[in-house]
Amino acid sequence: MSLSRIRGQQVDIHLWVPAHEVESGALAQLRNVAALPWVFHHVAAMADVHYGKGATVGSVIAMEGAVSPAAVGVDIGCGMGAARTSLSAEDLPESLRALRQDIEAAIPVGFADHGGRASEASRDRALAAERERLFAAFEDLDPEVHRLRGKALGQVGTLGGGNHFIEVCLDTSGAVWIMLHSGSRNIGKTLAEIHIGRARQLAHNRDLPDHDLAVFLAGTPEMEAYRHDLFWAQRYALLNRRAMFALLQAVVRRHFPRARFEEPVLCHHNYVAEEVHYGREVLVTRKGAIRAGRGELGIIPGSMGTQSFIVRGLGNEESFQSASHGAGRRMSRGEAKRSFNAHDLEVQTAGVECRKDRGVIDEIPGAYKDIDRVMEQQRDLVEIVAELKQVLCVKG
Repeated sequence: MSLSRIRGQQVDIHLWVPAHEVESGALAQLRNVAALPWVFHHVAAMADVHYGKGATVGSVIAMEGAVSPAAVGVDIGCGMGAARTSLSAEDLPESLRALRQDIEAAIPVGFADHGGRASEASRDRALAAERERLFAAFEDLDPEVHRLRGKALGQVGTLGGGNHFIEVCLDTSGAVWIMLHSGSRNIGKTLAEIHIGRARQLAHNRDLPDHDLAVFLAGTPEMEAYRHDLFWAQRYALLNRRAMFALLQAVVRRHFPRARFEEPVLCHHNYVAEEVHYGREVLVTRKGAIRAGRGELGIIPGSMGTQSFIVRGLGNEESFQSASHGAGRRMSRGEAKRSFNAHDLEVQTAGVECRKDRGVIDEIPGAYKDIDRVMEQQRDLVEIVAELKQVLCVKG
């Protein structure tokens, strides 16, 4: 599609979706961001953009000398992982119920964890070493989270709830893939909320159009404390996904002993990175967006009943070398629960081994935008490497 632009107070807004298709609340949030004095060059809104807290989900914001915690989101380091296996569609049994049940038994979902201890995945030497390095620095985090050490340790290798998932998928050639989506669990959420609250109290944020967009300024103790905790949480989120992959692969091997796994594609989509754009060093926040530098692999999922995509970035500088993180919601969770019932969920997830009860109606495919249209709108940002369709989906 052709890029559309909206004039902003300080910088313009570049959108990969027609402006009239963006909900009014999300447009107002984009305009608020574009009015901040620290925002650099322009604000990029991805094809899946929708209303969020402070900053929209599906936005990419570059700042000089500042960063807004709400432009990262509360699930710091949330992201995706996908790996192709040596299995093919012909290897799968007619019913995948037993496989789903074993995955759910091995990987805690929802609020569950591994009981305050490291998961079996930590028997992997590389994972165990990274866990030890990460938790050796735990006491350097904000003192308010020190009481959460045991919980954080027990949640390494856990899924969580909401839109997080584990899937077994088939690509168009019939190859089997495993894919998952999760973040930094309670520890990341708690750290984010602590720092968002502190930023709101700083004097330079008093006159902002939205106090949820409060920023930390470079060179201040508050900024250094946030960066320290933020980057720790991003490492934790990545460790969490790697641990889940180890647990998931062990389950798959029990069902299919000859299964082998390629190195997974891994990507954050709620995070901060130090990057150079338009010749300047900036702090880039991607909230519901993946990095799509030229040649870089990423993952763009649809919903629990639609296809997902492995993509390769085209390095488009207009988007700060970014792309959407998924289809994006077209209705809130509350609206979805009011609009659909369990029968609707069963119809929309036909052929997928998954939960089909009222507890996951807010994740029904009908609550999400059309993933094919989203992909069409960002043809200048990524190229499709593989198209996947789930046959099994685990939700928290």
